[in-house]
Amino acid sequence: MSDIAGNCPICGGKKHKSATTFTVDLEFGVVVVRDVPAWVCEQCGEAWIEDDMVVELEALVQEARLRKPVVEVTRWEPQMV
Repeated sequence: MSDIAGNCPICGGKKHKSATTFTVDLEFGVVVVRDVPAWVCEQCGEAWIEDDMVVELEALVQEARLRKPVVEVTRWEPQMV
């Protein structure tokens, strides 16, 4: 893990473990993943997702590109590898 847990580079607030909603506009549709674990700034609300989770999110987005849904909403479920 990088130095993702430090202070917010945007406002200087303290980041804490929480969850966020990850969204991607694919032009033909939107993918929304709820409850993604992230470091969230207590002051401004900006969120940072750790690299290993980003890899899994990218895989979910790629699958959605193949299915071409107009709207896809899911909850975060870590992949078992």
